[in-house]
Amino acid sequence: MASEYDRAEKKDNPVNLGFERTRLAADRTLMAWIRTSVSMIGFGFTIYKFFQYLLETELSGRLTHNAPRNFGVVLVALGMLLLALAIVEYFLFMRKLSRDTGEKFTVSTALVAAILLSLVGILVLVNLLFNMGPI
Repeated sequence: MASEYDRAEKKDNPVNLGFERTRLAADRTLMAWIRTSVSMIGFGFTIYKFFQYLLETELSGRLTHNAPRNFGVVLVALGMLLLALAIVEYFLFMRKLSRDTGEKFTVSTALVAAILLSLVGILVLVNLLFNMGPI
């Protein structure tokens, strides 16, 4: 049973459900962009490594040496660009939402995942461009 203090505290600090729904919708949108970026980065890296293997084993026939590398690099770079734009869009939207509602902007798990994934994407791109790293 709730005490008088608990009821008074809930009355003074009501939950703004509209803000919460909108914030969670922004998180879901960011997670969709994360999924798209991971797919592009992973697919680009896989294409690059697969054709690199074919070139090393001379099973590729008349395939030019730069075609798979360029295609893989473009996919990884596009995935990184889309993820960076999604992070910027998320920040701008959350700043506007916080300003409009007066609610405090909290860092979400989706945002942390997006930032960490962008770091992984940078490492993959460096690996593809300069053949540096353990992969």
